[in-house]
Amino acid sequence: MTQSKPVVLIVGGGFAGLAAAKSLKNAPVDVVLIDRTNHHLFQPLLYQVATSVLSPGQIASPLRAILAKQRNATVLMGEVTGVDKEKKLVFADGVDRVRVPIPYDYLIVATGATHSYFGHNEFEEHAPGLKNLADAVAVRNKVLRAFEQAEAEEDPKLHQDLLTFVLVGGGPAGVEMAGAIAVMIRNSLRTEFRRIDPTSARIVLVDRSDRLLKVFHEHLSAAAKARLDRLGVEVRLGQGVDEIDGGGVVVQGQRITAKTIIWTAGVAPSPAGHWLDAKMDRSGRVLIEKDLTIPGNPEVFVVGDTAALDQDGKPLGGVAQVAMQQGRYAATTIHNRVTGKQAPGPFRYFDKGMMAVVGQGFAVLESGKVRVKGLPALMAWAVVHVLSLAQPGLRISVFLEWMWLYFTNQRGSRLIVDHYASPAKRTASIGRV
Repeated sequence: MTQSKPVVLIVGGGFAGLAAAKSLKNAPVDVVLIDRTNHHLFQPLLYQVATSVLSPGQIASPLRAILAKQRNATVLMGEVTGVDKEKKLVFADGVDRVRVPIPYDYLIVATGATHSYFGHNEFEEHAPGLKNLADAVAVRNKVLRAFEQAEAEEDPKLHQDLLTFVLVGGGPAGVEMAGAIAVMIRNSLRTEFRRIDPTSARIVLVDRSDRLLKVFHEHLSAAAKARLDRLGVEVRLGQGVDEIDGGGVVVQGQRITAKTIIWTAGVAPSPAGHWLDAKMDRSGRVLIEKDLTIPGNPEVFVVGDTAALDQDGKPLGGVAQVAMQQGRYAATTIHNRVTGKQAPGPFRYFDKGMMAVVGQGFAVLESGKVRVKGLPALMAWAVVHVLSLAQPGLRISVFLEWMWLYFTNQRGSRLIVDHYASPAKRTASIGRV
């Protein structure tokens, strides 16, 4: 009788989960990857979808296509709702079934993170964030529709309110988004409207911190701010958001009337800690051992944004490189256990550096003591990001799109694609039987 192979169940098809699955290609195990979507998303480029540089299909790949040649990998689309560690079962809601039990011998939880509104969940209705493709398309629709509404508005006094954009959060996401909107307005929209001047738009970036890009060196933070200043972005540091509603925001007691508000501030981990009944830190991330397992359950690994692990006295950040390295480490550990090899040493993250784009032709890069700004940093950023895309076709497509934009300032994805119904039609539909 042939003994079945151990099942490695990976929850989440992001950077950590996909890295783990691919690293198990030659292991004597059966890999089951489950994700609520059918695709792997390259999150660092979401802001480029939101600002019409790239289309959704250029930063996402079907998981089945990525793993098509990996014979020991099975992909399931479903949303995990619970874990039974004693019975080694994961429960998931599928397309037409609920709470389907999926057995495992080893479990890798790589469920990522979502938006954090720091206790003000009511902000979400009026200030969407950027965590998935739907978010990016929604933000793109919101930004482009603001210009369309301003063009159609006959009262010039209302144009400024319609063309005010507020971004909450001065980390890499907020800085990149603010710079991208400013460049889009200056280069792509400037000559396309007749009743409004797109360059009169007001872009406000708000952050409670005393400087932008807090995780970077002060020199690079200052360079990023100077660049945004030159792009016309109004940077307001040391100021928190008190209220957000459909008409604008209240910042440090002052109201800013704005049509478009975008949340680029914080993130919160998935509810995996509750599924696992594991110890968590204050933000809800699972406290894990040095081998990325949870205490008392050496067969359960938690990696990426869902995990809390310190290195050299500092917590590891929620960045793609941490997630991918942890995913590969978990896969290596499992492979070694199954094949009877010695376990690897404690996980240690190799920091390859941090990068952020600030408008067109400018970026900041920090790797150890190396700090670079300007075009050289942008070129390094472009190479790293292109090579990190999941499939060769996407790398070629994105590179060509960037070159086209650089030389022509034309954006190929400036489309509003949400469902539209005129006010008259919406009114007429009320009361219909």
